[in-house]
Amino acid sequence: MANKFSSFVSKVNKTPQFMQSFLLTTLFTTKVKFAGTTGVKIEKISHHQTRLSLKNEKSVQNHIGGIHAIAAAVLAESATGIVFGMNVPDSKLPLLKSMQVNYQRRMQGNLTAVATLTPEQIQQIEQQEKGDVIVPVIITDESGQQPIECAMEWAWVSKKR
Repeated sequence: MANKFSSFVSKVNKTPQFMQSFLLTTLFTTKVKFAGTTGVKIEKISHHQTRLSLKNEKSVQNHIGGIHAIAAAVLAESATGIVFGMNVPDSKLPLLKSMQVNYQRRMQGNLTAVATLTPEQIQQIEQQEKGDVIVPVIITDESGQQPIECAMEWAWVSKKR
């Protein structure tokens, strides 16, 4: 099922590949302003999966030169919210219900986040009037390890009251 967001993403995904990340990131950060402050970059979006990245630049660093914990959480929330948002009908309102972020070790260099929905979760989102799903996200740093473990619970409700 297509919504306005997924229809736009589908059109962008048909443009030359060198333009896609820029266009998707620009769209997202004009709608979700706070994500834009961190420098989150969208690499790829589909109905099943998103891939985002965040460079370890001075503006998002903590006191020890790594990516700040909250910037990493914004990356996770953005990745899960985008893949979730690709599947929420326009008649529904997507809401972040809870976020679980466990910091395992110090982050090294840039981060990559991959969030995935199962076909069953997509069917649930499309068919149920309201509900919620846990959207897992895998975040890796330049060492190839997962310095944080995250899961975001996203809910949807009718826009009409």
